[in-house]
Amino acid sequence: MYMTHDFTFKRVMIKLTGESFNQANEKGLNFDVVDAVSRGLLEMRERTGYEMAIVVGGGNLYRGREANTQVDKATADYIGMLATIMNGLALEESINRLDKKRTAILMTAIQMNAVAETFYRKTALARLEKNRIVILAGGTSSPFFTTDSAAALRAAELNCNIILKCSTTDGVYTSDPDQNSEAQKYKYLNYQTALEKHLKVMDSNAFAICQNEKIPILVFKAEDLGRVLGGEKLGTMVADVPDEMF
Repeated sequence: MYMTHDFTFKRVMIKLTGESFNQANEKGLNFDVVDAVSRGLLEMRERTGYEMAIVVGGGNLYRGREANTQVDKATADYIGMLATIMNGLALEESINRLDKKRTAILMTAIQMNAVAETFYRKTALARLEKNRIVILAGGTSSPFFTTDSAAALRAAELNCNIILKCSTTDGVYTSDPDQNSEAQKYKYLNYQTALEKHLKVMDSNAFAICQNEKIPILVFKAEDLGRVLGGEKLGTMVADVPDEMF
């Protein structure tokens, strides 16, 4: 079992943003960066022994919500789902190239048998129990849902103890720290406080799943993933806990 922020867990859901696959302010896939992410994941799994599921975003390639207003929204979202599958393939290839045991397996919400397994809950659970790294791409397979929703849904389905949400910020603040120098960062944040104060932890659908299923969410800066998995108490833990500031 592994511990962070006084929470102990065995099976983790890691939500990787698309920006995790390239340098800052860069578009596309940077395989040197992907390899660095893979090495960190493999090292931390070796150190902690946890079971690992990963949901990947696609923002480095394409986001449906970024489409021009005349573009059909559902179609734009499907294009975004395909972007997440490209990232998932890159991560799977990288992990299996660097790990002689070839433990990574890509599962997609959209059926694409030529390149990946289709997501089935029982199969994914069996893979996790055999210590495979299960990479989940294609979002939820439905438009109008973000990859945050996919991460929350899969975390609930796969009995994950926590969601590790890589973000562009280093936690959740009382207000936007870029606009308010006096904004305070939460160490612990209660679900209800986040709702009442309209704090942007995840999108509303994803957050509702986490609250209902009591799945804690650790929000931290993407570049700090290795440090978080190494046991450092970084970021903001959102859970059924009293609020506490750093």
